[in-house]
Parts: sequence; C-alpha cells; structure tokens
Amino acid sequence: ATTTTESNWTYDQSWLAIMCTSPSILKRHVAIARLKNPCNLGRNCQEARFIVFILSPMKEKGTKNFLETGRTFATIFADIELRAKLLKATTQEEFISIIDKHTDNLMEQQRTQTRNSLPDASDDINSNPDMLKVKTYYCPILYDMYMDLTRRLPHYLSDFYDIFNTHRGSQKVLSTAVFLYFACLLPSIAFGVLNSQVTNDQISVPKAVASQCLGGLFFSIFSGQPLIVVMTTAPLTIYVKVIFVLCTWYRLDFRDTYALVGLWNSFFLILFSFFGVSKIMKWSTRSTEEIFALFVSIAFLVDASTHVYKNFICNYSTPACKHYDEYWKLRRTNKNVTFNFTDDTLDEPCARDSSLLYILLTLGTVWLGTFLYKFKQTPYLTSAKRELLTDYALPVSVIIMSLIGSVVFKQINLQSFSVDHEHLFVMVRLKSVTFKQIIATGFLGFSLSLLMFLDQNIAGAIVNSPANKLKKGKAFHIDLFVIAILNGWLSLFGLTWMHGALPLSPLHVKALADTEERVEQGHIQSVIVKVRETRLTVLLSHILIGMSLFMRDILKQIPMPVLDGLFLYLALTSLDGNQFFERVTLFFTEQAAYPPNHYIRQVPQRKIHLFTLLQLLQLIILCFLGFSPILYCKLVLPIWLVAMVAFRYGILPKIIAKKYLRALDQRL
Repeated sequence: ATTTTESNWTYDQSWLAIMCTSPSILKRHVAIARLKNPCNLGRNCQEARFIVFILSPMKEKGTKNFLETGRTFATIFADIELRAKLLKATTQEEFISIIDKHTDNLMEQQRTQTRNSLPDASDDINSNPDMLKVKTYYCPILYDMYMDLTRRLPHYLSDFYDIFNTHRGSQKVLSTAVFLYFACLLPSIAFGVLNSQVTNDQISVPKAVASQCLGGLFFSIFSGQPLIVVMTTAPLTIYVKVIFVLCTWYRLDFRDTYALVGLWNSFFLILFSFFGVSKIMKWSTRSTEEIFALFVSIAFLVDASTHVYKNFICNYSTPACKHYDEYWKLRRTNKNVTFNFTDDTLDEPCARDSSLLYILLTLGTVWLGTFLYKFKQTPYLTSAKRELLTDYALPVSVIIMSLIGSVVFKQINLQSFSVDHEHLFVMVRLKSVTFKQIIATGFLGFSLSLLMFLDQNIAGAIVNSPANKLKKGKAFHIDLFVIAILNGWLSLFGLTWMHGALPLSPLHVKALADTEERVEQGHIQSVIVKVRETRLTVLLSHILIGMSLFMRDILKQIPMPVLDGLFLYLALTSLDGNQFFERVTLFFTEQAAYPPNHYIRQVPQRKIHLFTLLQLLQLIILCFLGFSPILYCKLVLPIWLVAMVAFRYGILPKIIAKKYLRALDQRL
C-alpha cells in the first residue's frame, strides 16, 4: 500500500491486500489475517502484519467486484490508528468490532462531507451585496482568539480525563510526568545558575525553580495547546545578560529595568494575540523551524561544553598542577628533588581527579540516557519492559549518575549550585524609574517580544505538525496571550521569563505517543500512530517541581556535570526526525546507503545539497548572532529569525525550483 500527501508518497508496509477472481464461487469472500510476527513479503512489503485476501466471482456488478472491494478495505486499513488497535485486539469478536466501528465512522464522515458540499438556501444572500457584507464582516480584534476558543473549549474537560480511557493511559501519565519533572527541573536549575552568575545573584536558582513551577502550572491550566512545555531557554538567558550589562553601563537598577522590559514585552505580545499576528506563521515552513530547533540543540551543546572547559581550567590547569608536572619531570632524572609548596599553589590546589570525574559524569549521563532512550529498538527483554525503560530513560540516568557522583565518589569535590533560602516573591516597586528609562526599555521589550513570539509559535507549529496526528485543534493566539500574561506577572517579581521550549515540547509529544516502526529498504523509521492529548502530565510534573523547593538539601546532591549531561541528552534526542540534520549527514554518507526518503526520490542530489548548504548558512548566521561576544549582535537575533522567513519566500524560490521546494520544505 502507499500513502500519498501533497508533495510525496510513501510505502505503507504493514499490510497487504490480495485480490483475485474465481469462476467457481457465487459470492464474495474476504479473509483478514493478523500475523504473529512481521513477515517480509518483498522489497516494498518488508514488515507485513495484516493480509487481506479478497476472492470474488468473475461475474459481479461493478460496485461489488474485487477491485471495488479491495479499495474499500484499503481505505479502512490506511488508518494507522486502526491498525494499532487491531494489533492489541485479543479476540476475534473484538477484532471485528473495531473494524465495524471504524467503518461506521468513515460512513458518517462521508455523509457529513456530502451534506456540506450541497448548495444551501442561505447562499442566496450572495446575490445581495448588503447581506454579503454582513456575512463576511468580522472584527479584526479578538476574532482569532475567539476561533481558538471555539476549537479548544469543547475539549477542555476531556483534557483531564480522556487519557485514562486509552490503552496504557495511566502508565503514560506517570512516566511522562516523571520525565517532564527531570527535564524541566534540571534545566531550570542550570539556567538559574547561569542567570545567577550574570546578574550577581539577583536572579537565583530558587527563583528559577519557583518560576518554572508557577509558569508551568499557569500554562497547563489556561493554555490552548497543553502539550507545549514552557520554560526559560538559552536565548532568554542571553537576553537577561544583555539587560544586566546595559544596566551596569548606564548605572540603572537591574530589577526595575528587568520589570519594565518584561511589561513592555507582555504589552506587545497581547497586541500580537489580539490582532491575530500568529497567522503569519502559516508562512513558516519545515526548514525555518528545523534551523531554529538545531540552533537550540547547539546552544545546549555550547553551554555544556563551556562548563566542562571552565572546570578543566579551574582544576586541571592550575599553577599547582604545573608545579606538579615540573616536579615529576625532575624526579625522573633526580630522585632527590623535593617539592616546595608555596602560598600560590595552596590557594589553587591541583584537582585533576575532579575534572576527570566531571567529564565522566557528563558523558555517562548522556550515554546512559540515549542508550535507554533507544532500548526499545533492541531485542532484549520483553516489549513492555523495553518500552518501560525507554519511558524512564532520563530519570534513571540522572538518578544513577547523581548517586555515582555524590555517593561512590563522595571524597572527590565536585562543583554544586547554591540553593540558599531567600524571599522569592518580592514585588518590584519601580520607584527610581525615569521617563527616559521607560522609553528605552520599550525598544528592548519589543525586541524581546519578537523573540518570544517566534519561539512560542515555532514550538507550537512543531507540536501541531500533521505528523503528530493531533485531533483537538490549534490555539496559537490563546497560547500567546497566556504567555503574555504569565511573563508580565513574572517580571513584577523578578522571576525568570519563559515561553514554549524546544526540544522539550516535541519530546513531550513523543513521550505521550504510540509509535509504529517501519522498515523500508533496510532503514527503520518511527511513525506516530496517535498522541494522548492531556493537561495532566504538565500539571503533575510542575506540582512535583513546586515540592522540590522544600527539598533543597536533596537538590544540592545533584552534581553540575549531571546537569550538563542532561543538556547533551536533550540536544541529541531532539535530532530524531530533524530532516535538516539528516541531510547534513548525507554529505558524509555513501550514496548507495542513502535512506529512501521521499525527497531523495524526487529531487536531484545536487539540489538537495544546495538546499542544505543554504540552510547551513542561515544556521551559521544565527549562531554568530546568538553566541557573539558583541553585545548588540544578540539584540538582532529576533530580527534575523523574521528575515529567515522572508528569505525562504523571497530569495530561495529563485535559486531552487518550486517543485523541488515542495518536496524538500513543505509547511508544517
């Protein structure tokens, strides 16, 4: 079987319909077999699980012949969610009931489409210009938010309970909530450490954790799309550093300036949501969103590498270590040489064991996490146990490596983070604010609003991608409005800003999804069957994060290298399914080993590499602006994100033909 989309087609290798005729029978016969194990039935059917055998008389009217019957069953079995349900059926009666129910749903959908396509008497108003104006007029303010509400509000209550009506729903809630607990708490601690360093502890680790708790709870309750995970990110940390440096230059109070920038940001985001500016995201394509997703992964990689480098500078290359090296060189030639400890060497001791343990824990965390994350693809244990280990990959790796660092090697001093008790909710008074400061922070707030607008909507677009098969509708404008209210409130208390985060939001979707593996010409691809859309996972995980504020002594036992390993884990796991990254690897892959992707079948190799090089150029500029030591370059980052969309529609079609772009860069 094949599945066709707007720009490509792919083989659906899990089922096969066999049709034939016979002169010796009087009526049609249909047999459906579910194989115990996938069977290789040829090049384009390497993992058949269902075989539909249709036998029809040679003389049969057109609507009942073997071809029409085959088309009917092909329509039924084309639904990937139906096939997943049939695989879990335990009896023949349940198997038949699932097919009957799905057939009834298809017939109802067809009747609904037929009714909608019939001309309506109310269409006569088209002949009356005055009535036409009434029909087509709508208020440009709040209209898109109203449409979001009409889509999502009917599903609000079901977001809390319908997951328990699905197979393994309770287990998925628990495993995903635990995953989000570690995936949100530990990065918020790490970014809290960075913010604490760049702001002289004015934004501390406890404030970052409290902000994550309150922001996650607020968004999980009031958002339109609850699968989006909000948290502070690397670009926001960079922006906080810019604000603090400007306050130092111009001798301004940081907390007041931070609050003003946040309030301006919220004001612009509210305007964007009221006027439906998120509609421009319909121009955003896969290439733009995957470039930004890869930039976020690189930011995680840079943060982790910087911490490892600084640890080696502080512990592995100190003056004391150099003195030890000189001493042992002399000892090889003269065993009577003694080592003279000076005040300098005592102040900066040589702790190379600390650096070695640091890098071992960092790499150990990412190795164990990725090993368990891909354990589902191994033949070990049973299918249920493999899936259980995959669901808890991140928590298990963090706990094991934390125990190794803080218990097994407790004699080795490892860097930790400060979680001192302080007042978390002290509102900014804005007493020393001047009119010039209000105007100046407006420009910073507008730039920040562009960054949040794009980051939030890119995260939302990836979550709402058709590949995820979500059913409850989008809510870009409602989500943006909730983010605006949330960040305005956080700004008044000096807490960290947040928005929809990559790669956590797509990873949250994958954690709640049932997947099906497909084998095509030796390449294994994972396809999402269905996603459980619920608010409970984010809600429960952030309740646990709030409880962590009362377990500060336990949190201090988590070594910093484990946090860096978490960054690397998130960076690596987010690369799954990123076509931009896959095309980059084609530069180093033998052509005979290219995967059978649709764009490789449809687009010449030269055009594929040219498109990838243009994406790499945009990514390099994005990384230069984001990681540049030049302060004002960081402020241009949101503008470049907007420019990438303009480049995609204004310049790229003049370089690569549109028919190739449709295959390489379809809209999400």
